[in-house]
Amino acid sequence: MNTLRNNIAVFLSAIVLSACSSVFDRHVEWQNVKPEQFPVLTAIGQAPISLQNSAHKTQRMLMAIKASKIAAYAELAEQVYGQSIDGKTTMSNLVVDNQQLKASVQGIIRGAKVVKSYPVGDSYTTELSLDFKDVYEIYNAASNRQEIKHITYY
Repeated sequence: MNTLRNNIAVFLSAIVLSACSSVFDRHVEWQNVKPEQFPVLTAIGQAPISLQNSAHKTQRMLMAIKASKIAAYAELAEQVYGQSIDGKTTMSNLVVDNQQLKASVQGIIRGAKVVKSYPVGDSYTTELSLDFKDVYEIYNAASNRQEIKHITYY
């Protein structure tokens, strides 16, 4: 019985070692993968001017400009990464007691450009554009996303 176990162990070890040795007997060349076309996303963010927390009119305007830009970035992040929705409903005696819904978005947006920023009545609007060609160029410069170009076996 021990001889059979030893033979099986030697056989499995030989298979594992032969599989591992094939990893080191080749050279792999990589090349970058470029998509055929790139989408362009747009987003609009708005913020009220009069509701900004400041006594100075100019500062309220600047705060609304910044808030509208952040809202536009949040909309771009929703388009790129999606939105996470968490819901919770509690019941008591088969009657809905409480309902809660929470939405969140998380992501990093690089390469977006402000197309326009302008007041509309008592709110400020910012329009952003995100060209995925620019995102591709940024990503390519920062990482090494590649595909196999050529493999040479020895």
